[in-house]
Amino acid sequence: MTRFFSVTYGADGRVQNIDQDYIASVSQSEALQYASRVLASGRTLGFYNGYRYLVSGGSEGRTVIFLNAEQDLQALRELLLTTLLTAAVCLLVVFLLVLLLAKRAIQPYLRNLEMQKQFITNAGHELKTPLTAISTSADVLAMENGSSEWVQNIQQQSGKLAKLISRLVALSRLNEENPFPEKSLFSLSDALWETADSFAALLQAKGKTYGQAIEDGLTLWGDRAAIQQMMSILFDNAAKCSPPGGVVCLRAYRSGKKTVIELSNTCQNLPDEALPHLFDRFYRADSSHSGAVAGSGIGLSIAKATAEAHNGSICAKKQGDALLFQIVL
Repeated sequence: MTRFFSVTYGADGRVQNIDQDYIASVSQSEALQYASRVLASGRTLGFYNGYRYLVSGGSEGRTVIFLNAEQDLQALRELLLTTLLTAAVCLLVVFLLVLLLAKRAIQPYLRNLEMQKQFITNAGHELKTPLTAISTSADVLAMENGSSEWVQNIQQQSGKLAKLISRLVALSRLNEENPFPEKSLFSLSDALWETADSFAALLQAKGKTYGQAIEDGLTLWGDRAAIQQMMSILFDNAAKCSPPGGVVCLRAYRSGKKTVIELSNTCQNLPDEALPHLFDRFYRADSSHSGAVAGSGIGLSIAKATAEAHNGSICAKKQGDALLFQIVL
């Protein structure tokens, strides 16, 4: 810190003195070069080439003093390097700890989730036996004593419960890591035509107008039966929710590398705040669950899970008085 030198300039800008008594490694020419570059920068305090400099004086003359700060700068560089290395090691240790502890922390959640799926599957199978017995008994009563309001009600509710159990089991399987182990390349156009044909007559019988525009040659790598089930759910939803005289339209086309399927139906009474919740399990736009529109509120959840299991997405939009479901696969 005692190694320093200075260059003094007079009022006319000429060099008056170069003090090198406390340093031997800098020549007069180097000292002048350092001083001229510092003055040219216009700064009065800073670092230059390992030296801390200060410009003092005024109109009568200026002095540029250079103090050797190489040791301090080297110490700062070593401190910075040590700090960065320490921080990197700490981050790595924290990351490894989080990685190890996170697996242990989420194990109960994963175990509960797996138990929930297993419970739904087992409960579905266990409920089918007594439900089948109830449905069969109701059929026998209808055959022996004739159909009545109570027997018809038992048959109707048994059918709804059986359908709900089947959909719960299907949804539980769709949430597995690999719900479709045997995927294959199939004609999506043919699958859509086949599904639409079975619903076209139903829609027309209910006095609704149906139209479709399915592009030829559409293919998809996935599970054909699951895709057809997804479209059946959407068609069934359109048939239930569209009013008499409504319009149902199906479109399927290629958009870049993706395939887009759009199914729209007239739906005038659906509030806008219901759109984000249509795919929630057991959600009903009719919050009173009065049964004005038949359904369990789980079909659209299956449709969403099916689309996501095929690395796709599904969304619902309002277009005027129509509800549009758009699937991108």
